[in-house]
Amino acid sequence: MKGPLFYSKILLFGEYGIIKDSKGLSIPYNFYNGALKVDENPSAVALKSNSSLRTYVTYLEQLQKDQPDLVTFNLELLKSDVARGMYFDSSIPQGYGVGSSGALVAAIYDKYAITKITVLENLTREKLLQLKTIFSQMESFFHGKSSGLDPLNSYLSIPILINSKDHIEATGIPSQSANGKGAVFLLDSGIVGETAPMVNIFMENLKEEGFRKMLKNQFVKYTDACVENFLGGDMKSLFENTKQLSKVVLNNFKPMIPEQFHGVWQRGIDTNDYYLKLCGSGGGGYILGFTQDLEKAKVSLKDYKLEVVYQF
Repeated sequence: MKGPLFYSKILLFGEYGIIKDSKGLSIPYNFYNGALKVDENPSAVALKSNSSLRTYVTYLEQLQKDQPDLVTFNLELLKSDVARGMYFDSSIPQGYGVGSSGALVAAIYDKYAITKITVLENLTREKLLQLKTIFSQMESFFHGKSSGLDPLNSYLSIPILINSKDHIEATGIPSQSANGKGAVFLLDSGIVGETAPMVNIFMENLKEEGFRKMLKNQFVKYTDACVENFLGGDMKSLFENTKQLSKVVLNNFKPMIPEQFHGVWQRGIDTNDYYLKLCGSGGGGYILGFTQDLEKAKVSLKDYKLEVVYQF
């Protein structure tokens, strides 16, 4: 048995900001994917995944009991598949900010939700919000608090524009140019990050008025501008605003940036070879980079592994 593939995602803009109603833009990233599987001779990794699925089934049972109007699953089938050794076979790195738990949630919903909203129907704003709410509850098992965006992106496999908490829509993004000089890339920090502790630091910081002010007047302002520039294809403004955003993050989100990358981050701002920003909650995993000249960025970052996500 092997289920359909669900892809990883990248939140290009909006990390942390979407908690405070900034805009956000999330795109599927097909380089990584995962699917539900049952094997005759499961590996140690498969057994570990199966064991965490068992705990997850208990959580979903409780969720269905507590909120029967939100979502119902074919729990009998899910339980019997898990008892047969079903696991999530995934190439998506965990703790890297590219949505490993989101793809799993999407796969479970797709196979076991009883009256599910499908990609084929007319996706109204209401349906998108309903899906996001369901996924938010389903994914909370993994992170403590989830926006539901990762599974939504993985499930629909289309770019999603977040205007605010209650206003999301499917969107188109400018088409890629295979030999474009400009690029969005992933930089591997080589450290696994955990989402929950980073979100906790952010929530603690929110208690300070100065931090809230910075968030509204700088972080959200530049994030919103970047989303508009990117969707509008205004690359000159995009890089100006990404540079400002990179500075704001370096100055105010230090705990989310692995220490050995503080200098690399600053160097990008000083040389304009590239600008770095958080990918997901930070604390490790991938760091997202933007450059107007990919070759220049590769030379500047020759000691690191870069993965190109998008070229323009």
